[in-house]
Amino acid sequence: MLRPFVPAENGGIAHGPTRPRVARILDRVLSLSDAALRAELARVIASLSDRHRDVEPVLRRRYYDLVEPQADGREVSAEQALLAGAYFVEEYSFEAAALFNPSIVPHPDQEDVAPGAIRVVLSLRGVGEGHVSSIIFRTGIFSEAGTLVIDPPSPRAVSPQIETIPGGAPDDPGVRFYYGAHEDLSELVIFPVTFRQRHGIEDLRLVRFTDEDGHVTYFGTYTAFSGEAIRQELLRTRDFVSFELSALRGAMSGTKGMALFPRRVGGHYAMLGRQDHENIWLLRSNDIYSWENGDIIISPRWPWEFIQLGNSSSPIELDEGWLVITHGVGPVRNYCIGACLLDKKDPAKLLARSSEPLIRPSPETRDGYVPNVAYSCGALALGRALLLPYGVADSFTAFATVSIDMLLAAMD
Repeated sequence: MLRPFVPAENGGIAHGPTRPRVARILDRVLSLSDAALRAELARVIASLSDRHRDVEPVLRRRYYDLVEPQADGREVSAEQALLAGAYFVEEYSFEAAALFNPSIVPHPDQEDVAPGAIRVVLSLRGVGEGHVSSIIFRTGIFSEAGTLVIDPPSPRAVSPQIETIPGGAPDDPGVRFYYGAHEDLSELVIFPVTFRQRHGIEDLRLVRFTDEDGHVTYFGTYTAFSGEAIRQELLRTRDFVSFELSALRGAMSGTKGMALFPRRVGGHYAMLGRQDHENIWLLRSNDIYSWENGDIIISPRWPWEFIQLGNSSSPIELDEGWLVITHGVGPVRNYCIGACLLDKKDPAKLLARSSEPLIRPSPETRDGYVPNVAYSCGALALGRALLLPYGVADSFTAFATVSIDMLLAAMD
């Protein structure tokens, strides 16, 4: 994909003129002869056009977003602007290292889907150069019979338009990604933009949220990692074309793993989280961006979760209660996947839980970028079948299906 690039300044070391580096690079572009300018621009566009769509609009946006303010009123031709913009973009292989920790929701478009099946959107954590994580997507069809067909990904990614928006936290603006026309959701990449995200956007937990008035919004909590600190942020979209990303605030937000219930519970927004890095907490709020209070509702009990117990998915509403996919960390830092059932009216009440993992690292799947990890960020129920995508060793993604009746019957 093409993403913004800003070369570092000189770090306080005296070097030539004191004008900003962006301005100095523009000076060099403007010094080129017409022939040299056209030759270099042609080379750049030719090198990108077979891998990316809308190359010239991307270069033009970079010029006007970053370079044009340094032009000091000088006349800059369209060709000079395009070439100047090219110095402030880079190609980034967003899933070159790993593709894992999936979540899953129903696709907003269910036209032409066979009876008994559902079109799905899968979000994944893609890791590229520098162990920087981004959010990417896949689509597919899942049937009650347990079959899953993932659509082939597009060979190209689309570069979004990015703008600042008022954020969920005071004096901390969010960002909007707008993609416009695209052929497939696999072309979209949501990558770190803000200072608090600069080392990664990790482990999105998507949920299809239905409000009391019937309006549907897709929300997703994720971890923003700055390199020094983490916090929870919230993605929201209604169409998978425009995405808003804003910080959560409050005492409960400086952590990992929060997951929103798919509707209000008792008139409140509700979340599950792992605020103390050991137990599952239940949080309630009247403001989806503010999370101040919560209580521990489930603690480690079995050997495979003695170190840590956390929620993996947003809760799934069943007739029997709220089904939650969990993860446990046991000996030798093995991550296993389990499940529990919470009371539908009062999710602080634990009704049942799995005493044995649903999935644990096996001899065939224990090796990878981070060994001994099976981890999911979401699951999907269709009828009485459960589709559970999960990451393997922080390297790739696999899928499991199970009968919900069998799963509930196996819980204690």
